[in-house]
Amino acid sequence: MPLPLLPTSLVGSYAQPEWLIDRKKLAGRFPPRVRARELWRVAPEHLDQAQDDATLLAIRAQERAGLDIITDGEMRRESYSNRFATALDGVDIDNPGTALDRSGHPNPVPRVAGPVRRKHAVEVRDVKFLRANTDRVIKITVPGPFTMSQQAQNDFYKDEEEMALDYAAAVNAEIKDLFAAGADIVQIDEPYMQARPENARQFGLKAFNRAIEGVTGTIAVHICFGYAAIIHVRPEGYSFLPEFANSTVQQVSIETAQSKLDCAVLEKLPGKTIILGVLDLSDMAIETSEIVAARIRRALQHVPAERIVVAPDCGLKYLPREVAYAKMCAMVEGTNIVRNELK
Repeated sequence: MPLPLLPTSLVGSYAQPEWLIDRKKLAGRFPPRVRARELWRVAPEHLDQAQDDATLLAIRAQERAGLDIITDGEMRRESYSNRFATALDGVDIDNPGTALDRSGHPNPVPRVAGPVRRKHAVEVRDVKFLRANTDRVIKITVPGPFTMSQQAQNDFYKDEEEMALDYAAAVNAEIKDLFAAGADIVQIDEPYMQARPENARQFGLKAFNRAIEGVTGTIAVHICFGYAAIIHVRPEGYSFLPEFANSTVQQVSIETAQSKLDCAVLEKLPGKTIILGVLDLSDMAIETSEIVAARIRRALQHVPAERIVVAPDCGLKYLPREVAYAKMCAMVEGTNIVRNELK
């Protein structure tokens, strides 16, 4: 289906059902970097089928709300990054390491004990399933090489840059297979570029550009301040964002609602499509359509409507499903207000 002006989309994740995952356990810890199979409520022999069923529910919820770009809701993931990161060669998943989370707390992480290599496709089936079950534009997400390098214990490489570049090669191979499988948009999640901007400037952007080298297809990058359910304090602005102007990435996903971001910074990303976060995920109250419209108008002072995709600030993973759905509907209604004004 062709995209309208101001197309709407999720960042990636949708709220997983209680019958699929133990949401209390999920909310009571930092996002897992190693496997956390104890979160699943369904027996291993039935888990694939249950995750497929949950994915169908997520697809239908997005369609019913009126979203233009559909994701799989990341129903098969314990976190945005660990499913891919623990599927790579060179990672000792039986003997995890430790690294500091972006909040400064130690967290079990993949321990890199050899060269990081992609041994098989990880999300190709996810894309094929999504493509088979909606006729709308589809997007799939993968964790970024810099973020994975910061969420690992390096017991093999001479430095983090060398490790990040091998992660980038693995992501690059995955992205090419995802487009071949039918993805319209592939989004690389790189929240640690905001959390660790100095490292990101030293080698993060280099690794990111390696990850999209030779790729033909629409690439987005998501950079945020962390899940609102876990990271409660928001800075006034991004410490790493204008640097993407020097990348060939086409779309940049940012949050503006909770942080009340000064959207003037968007002028530093000329030519980029902005995936504009307009839903505050720290607040369980449902935005009115007019609040959403006002947040879109703030960005329109700095970016033309033709270069804006409307989305939540971040993934909806930690929201109650009824809240996530209602916020999605408000987002679509607010977007329609602005569309009609522009007409």
